[in-house]
Amino acid sequence: MSSKKRFAIIGAGLGGAAVAVLLKQAGFDVTVYERAPRFSRLGAGIHMGPNVMKIFRKMGIEEKVSLMSSHPDYWFSRDGLTGEYMSRIPLGEFALKEYGAAYVTVHRGDLHDVMLSPLDEKDVIFNKHLESIEDTGNEVLMTFADGTEAKADFVIGADGINSMVRENLLGKEEPTYSGWVAHRALITGEQLAKFDHDFEDCIKWWTEDRHMMVYYTTGRRDEYYYVTGVPDPDWNSNASFVDSSREEMREAFDGYHGTVQALIDATESVTKWPLKNRNPLPLWRRNRMVLLGDACHPMKPHMAQGAAMAIEDAAMLVRCIEEVGLTDFETAFELYEANRKDRATRVQATSNANTWLRTQEDPAWCFGYDLYSEPLKNISK
Repeated sequence: MSSKKRFAIIGAGLGGAAVAVLLKQAGFDVTVYERAPRFSRLGAGIHMGPNVMKIFRKMGIEEKVSLMSSHPDYWFSRDGLTGEYMSRIPLGEFALKEYGAAYVTVHRGDLHDVMLSPLDEKDVIFNKHLESIEDTGNEVLMTFADGTEAKADFVIGADGINSMVRENLLGKEEPTYSGWVAHRALITGEQLAKFDHDFEDCIKWWTEDRHMMVYYTTGRRDEYYYVTGVPDPDWNSNASFVDSSREEMREAFDGYHGTVQALIDATESVTKWPLKNRNPLPLWRRNRMVLLGDACHPMKPHMAQGAAMAIEDAAMLVRCIEEVGLTDFETAFELYEANRKDRATRVQATSNANTWLRTQEDPAWCFGYDLYSEPLKNISK
């Protein structure tokens, strides 16, 4: 394939990083335009299941990710009030044997650094806030807030739920607030050691209308992270997040098990984020522009598969480009959408319903998925 075809990727998050690396490995020119002035190690954790670790294998980063991550033996679900186990989903050695790769939990910032590491410094340009985009027929013209312009043969919108590329394809429409917030906090191992509780590697505490997901973010077990889902009908801020407090956490989880109360007591800093959503989009691509990740299927984080779907999108997009070639790029992009839409929509619906692994169930349809061995669906012409 020609290395002269130029891909512009809008957004250098996990999906943008994955598609940039995979396209570069396939021999294409890539430039990633990132709105942020730089990346920092924000206090957030993330799950990476075997379905994604197999893509990291293709990217050449599986071992690095594995070495720095926590490897839980189980996903536990427990009743938030009584502590009774509701499910014990085997991971660890079971995942390696049954699903073909590890299940890990990791700090999002550490993972991001590793995912970007195969790219050269010149491949990612920061401080580039996309203001407008135009498909001229032969190429795509991008204009940024700093007054600069850039051109590319193709543009991939990996720019999140407020995607400017999505807006160009479908018109301006604000995402909807779900009525839920997520509290996020990172607790040091030193702080955790002050409390005499059994802090399990990967556990979700549930009651009828709220939950707290907790796990380690490093193989050293020196960081313990929690993220919640709590109903909150009145989100009145334009900010992406606001500060919360231990007092607010105690009120939200009043009556919860003593281990949860100990976690709240150990919390030094906690933030609160609105969970926003979009309905499934009628299209993911048009002409020389194509979407992936939250730009086309944002979801609540309750299944811990949102970033995984963006990375799967990236891998399938590059697979379809390599399968079809770019002389018929519209077919390549159509093939990508046809081979991603059903799975992404299923994960989106399951995640939004917040039932995943609450009771004993078989997660093989999600964790055992191997994007590279899955036969491509045919598209009719």
